[in-house]
Amino acid sequence: MRVAIVINTSWNIWNFRRGLVLALRAAGHEVLAIAPPDEYSSRLESELGCRYVPIVMENKGTNPLKDAQLTRRFLAVYKRERPDVVLHFTIKPNIYGTLAARLAGVPSINNVSGLGTVFLIENLVSKVARGLYRLAFRFPKKVFFQNNDDRELFIRYGLIRPALTGLVPGSGVDLARFRPQEGVAKAPGAPFKFLMVARVLYEKGIVEYFEAAKQVRAALPAGAVQFQLLGALDEAGGVGVARATFEQWLAAGNIEYLGTSDNVAAHIHAADCVVLPSYREGTPKTLLEAAACGKPLVTTDVPGCRETVQNGRNGYLCQVRNAADLADKLLAVAQLPPARLAALGAASRQLAEEKFDEKLVLSQYLAAVVEAGRPIAQAI
Repeated sequence: MRVAIVINTSWNIWNFRRGLVLALRAAGHEVLAIAPPDEYSSRLESELGCRYVPIVMENKGTNPLKDAQLTRRFLAVYKRERPDVVLHFTIKPNIYGTLAARLAGVPSINNVSGLGTVFLIENLVSKVARGLYRLAFRFPKKVFFQNNDDRELFIRYGLIRPALTGLVPGSGVDLARFRPQEGVAKAPGAPFKFLMVARVLYEKGIVEYFEAAKQVRAALPAGAVQFQLLGALDEAGGVGVARATFEQWLAAGNIEYLGTSDNVAAHIHAADCVVLPSYREGTPKTLLEAAACGKPLVTTDVPGCRETVQNGRNGYLCQVRNAADLADKLLAVAQLPPARLAALGAASRQLAEEKFDEKLVLSQYLAAVVEAGRPIAQAI
């Protein structure tokens, strides 16, 4: 079958859905990658072997005229490319891509990878978004959620019929690619290193991380601890931190900004603990990768994040939007003896193996694709 994967950026496909592309191809399917063009678009073809199909899409914004045009663009692509099944990820493909797939007569499978600001903030935009979800989610063959809190929320709002829903542990993690680094000892006297891997967005808890870093550094001897941040600036849509503001924060000297990297594993291996004080997630890929690498985790006690930490076993949960509580948890981790840190890291790896193996996710997608495409395949 010809299977289309539709996401709001080519980078997103390359970074988060690489395993899915390869699994679909290994199962004999032709894979189309439909996304706006960026520097990763060509790599989808050269490295993953799928066919890239560009589409114009604004990731942010809620202009109804522009969104109506997006539906028409999706419809034109689906009619031209004639996929047998479409897999939608991220908000706009989930809504407007699904409506277009319905009009084109193409079965669709959706994934709610996180609720975004439309569910974090109650306003007119959030009400409109829920109405659009309610309309669009009448049509998919299956909608996968990454945590049960999100699934139950959609059901409670009447946005989807329970029978259409499925549950997957995020996008899973490649346990062979992300694994503990053996035989590397920490240098004597080296600082304890915290790492946050996330785009520079307010909803990721970036303000709390900067404030907690300031508090922890003040509580410990100079040079005892180091804080790092890996992730792209994203000023679009008013949800990201403005560059000028971010540079002012960095000037205080509490956090080292690493920019972006295609080798996230190397940065995780160099860290002693990985942190994500997000306000809400689907299931955060960065924490899954850190767990697979055998690192202790500190994250917020919110849907999506709490699934990655068994409090006290492989890390610690902190209160959301509470920099002081985050600082308390980070300070406690920084002062743990090496044996206790090793035990937390080993428990993270075990949790990744038991719950978050990418193969568990891919098997569900492959089965859903076959089921969704079966009537078309039989008709042919």
